[in-house]
Amino acid sequence: MNFFKPKRLQEGDMIGVISPSWGGPEFFPHIYENGLSVLKELGFEIKEFPNTKAHPDFLHENPELRAKDVNAAFQDEEVSAIITSIGGDDSIRILPYIDDEVIKSNPKIIMGYSDTTILLTYANQLGLVTFNGPAIMAGFSQMRNFPKAIEHFKDILTRTRETNEYQPYNEYIDGYPDWGQKDNTGKIGEKQTEYVQWKWLQGSSKVQGELFGGCIEVLEFMKGTSYWPEKDFWKGKILFFETSEEKPSPDQVKYMLRNYCVQGIMENVQGIMFGRARDYNTTEKEELDRQILTVLSKEFGYSDLPIVTNMDFGHTDPQFIMPLGCKAEINCEKKKVSLIESPVKY
Repeated sequence: MNFFKPKRLQEGDMIGVISPSWGGPEFFPHIYENGLSVLKELGFEIKEFPNTKAHPDFLHENPELRAKDVNAAFQDEEVSAIITSIGGDDSIRILPYIDDEVIKSNPKIIMGYSDTTILLTYANQLGLVTFNGPAIMAGFSQMRNFPKAIEHFKDILTRTRETNEYQPYNEYIDGYPDWGQKDNTGKIGEKQTEYVQWKWLQGSSKVQGELFGGCIEVLEFMKGTSYWPEKDFWKGKILFFETSEEKPSPDQVKYMLRNYCVQGIMENVQGIMFGRARDYNTTEKEELDRQILTVLSKEFGYSDLPIVTNMDFGHTDPQFIMPLGCKAEINCEKKKVSLIESPVKY
């Protein structure tokens, strides 16, 4: 597939904010507004669409209105990028109402993670480079605590570097203090500095491919539907998976990976990366690595496939921005992961 890239962000650009899944801004407006304030400090204007701050019950009952906001955000000539307010579990219901031609005719940055994986995957199959990365409430609202994450955001979305190496943050958090307490606005949990290094489980080669992935549990919502990518889509991909705060067990991840193997997907991919598992202790992380290796190497024989785990993307902060459809490289010998083209155009 020939992917088309959105234009890079520039100071003064308008960012459209949507809630395609759960209505978090209505429940925790202080967290939401704080996330918007971070983007304003970075020099961007904000445009909220009609249902962005609607009650969660209303959004649940009206998937077509959530999709209407998605279509409007892509069509709006004032909007340069779209960022979701937060994730959820219900984006799959908006897909019948998405206007494919509007997305293809108005390529622009769209970013989020968790349940936003649905929308990113859908738009990526239409040919758009999309971005798995921080959301307004979970990511940007806490970003003042992570200056390196702010610089990473600029590197990926505002600059057009032909190569961009991912560097471990060497610290992370597993969550946030109770959002119900307003004095926790913008605050983070305790920073962890143990078990921060990436785990190079196997592989000795240097491979290149187009990034594709997201929250592994959310991708399960799409399997078996007409929205699941065709077999040819997976050719030459480097897959990245991450787990949510719902904390699927290592056994559950094992079952999911077996399904990818039985589908024949793994025959076509160049490498696999896993984000740091949210809320796993060290023993659980080691068990997850063991199960990943058991399925891919022992059960299905992909013993040469590069596999890197415990990386800085997904449901722990700070997180990398992973552009779906952008060419990347895994260098097992040098233990490096890089983008080898700019995900945005000038």
